[in-house]
Amino acid sequence: MKLIDGKAISAALKEALAAQVATFPDKYGRVPHLVVVRVGEDPASVVYVRNKAKACEACGIRNTTIVLPEDTSEEALLEQVRSLNADDSVDGILVQLPVPKHISEARVIDTIAKEKDVDGFHPYNVAGLWQKTPHMSPCTPAGIMKLLEAIGVDPKSKRAVVIGRSNIVGLPVAKMLLDANATVTLCHTRTVDLPSVTRQAEILVVAAGRAKMVTADMVSPGVVVIDVGMDRDPDTGKLCGDVDFDSVAPKASAITPVPGGVGPMTIACLMENTVQCFLARH
Repeated sequence: MKLIDGKAISAALKEALAAQVATFPDKYGRVPHLVVVRVGEDPASVVYVRNKAKACEACGIRNTTIVLPEDTSEEALLEQVRSLNADDSVDGILVQLPVPKHISEARVIDTIAKEKDVDGFHPYNVAGLWQKTPHMSPCTPAGIMKLLEAIGVDPKSKRAVVIGRSNIVGLPVAKMLLDANATVTLCHTRTVDLPSVTRQAEILVVAAGRAKMVTADMVSPGVVVIDVGMDRDPDTGKLCGDVDFDSVAPKASAITPVPGGVGPMTIACLMENTVQCFLARH
């Protein structure tokens, strides 16, 4: 069993980006600039935003974090986004999700300029993925594809099973695997007899949001397992994934740990997207 080290693979990507960004002041007069907007004090969001700022520092990318109070109105947030759209010194805009309940996530995503949408969530970027036209790829699915590439797994002709159908992970990663010529089955929590489907997988991507839902009896020997889950173990309270790592790992040929697997790659791909947005504008 090979442990897929997302920390090491993401560090290599950030190192390559840092070398690229170091050449930008001479070529373009400045470095890329990412602005992250956080509304409220959601504890997980605070950690994620801090990690993004650290990654920017590692890559030589200029970072600005804007923190707005929990009770910020939807219109005030949209106005903030519009002013960043118009600001020529800003290359990438990210509004940390979730936003407070009184704000429409869809309206926020729609308002971010497509060419500054480093998350790849804008409807035009989503359409670009499905229509194979130029677009910004969402960070977690892009990170998953890079993990597979880094360990030498080519999805071509392989049976890939994705559990989860979210707009952020399940649907886009299924499309990326399809584009890489895998034969893809998309499952979810309502799939009848899920284990009979997952046992066919040569590549299994799990993004269902349920702690340890995939157990050893659900996988076949030699499977490559990508665990996108970020849950709390109901027994220990510790961080765990959607895959019961201890029982599944001995059967897998390769598997991501939680934490330290997909998470670091998501942030590294966000840095890559920021650089891409910068270059597209120059």
